[in-house]
Amino acid sequence: MPLSVDLSGRVALVTGGSQGIGAGIAQVLVEAGATVVTCARSAVESAAPGTTHVQCDVRDPDAVTAMVEGIAAEHGRLDVAVNNAGGAPYAEAATASPRFSEKVLGLNLTAALHVAQAANTVMQPQGSGAIVNISSVSALRPSPGTAAYGAAKAGVDSLTRSLAVEWGPQVRVNTVDVGLCRTEQTADHYGSDETVRAIEATIPLGRMAEPAEVGRVVAFLASDLASYVSGASVECHGGGEPPAFLIAQRPHVVPKENQ
Repeated sequence: MPLSVDLSGRVALVTGGSQGIGAGIAQVLVEAGATVVTCARSAVESAAPGTTHVQCDVRDPDAVTAMVEGIAAEHGRLDVAVNNAGGAPYAEAATASPRFSEKVLGLNLTAALHVAQAANTVMQPQGSGAIVNISSVSALRPSPGTAAYGAAKAGVDSLTRSLAVEWGPQVRVNTVDVGLCRTEQTADHYGSDETVRAIEATIPLGRMAEPAEVGRVVAFLASDLASYVSGASVECHGGGEPPAFLIAQRPHVVPKENQ
């Protein structure tokens, strides 16, 4: 029997789902048959194809509770919750203000817990549900310039494992540690096309991810194909980042034909 991801009849929430990686995730879930609701702090002129968009600041627990209750009331259930909202501007840890750090931690860690708690409240009586947290390779290695963000994402990975223990067997909780990904903000984050190509040359698969590729991992974790996967961290990073010493020594390695 061929394997395929089928989310027909399921209702999914994707936070931060109106652009970037979130939009890619939402589109893949729609293609898999799910009814998808996206949310963001800002309203959008028109929702992405096949989705419904609601305005919600996921850092506000009361707003999150109202949003999830509204989704459950309208659709009768909530089967999938994807904690994608997040991010942080560059700021050196030595000079970052306490308020700045609190906001970064609030958006990237505490908000994920708010959404997960609200989703779990709906999913437990259903007897089923899947929560997928979007984390980052910044959780797995040093994150200079975005130290609070890296710490928050490491917290998300830890939170995932704990919630999987507390909320099973009814609700599965997993995380995806995402590497560099091409979005409409790629130039803002990484610079010129030349710089992006140089960065991509350091990735074992030779390129950054496309948002839909992250979406397919999420769709798998949300589906029955992953029915025995919970508390896991799936690394979606194209092979990771080679050790710095390998990159530094590459120009100095003598080609084999000259040895």
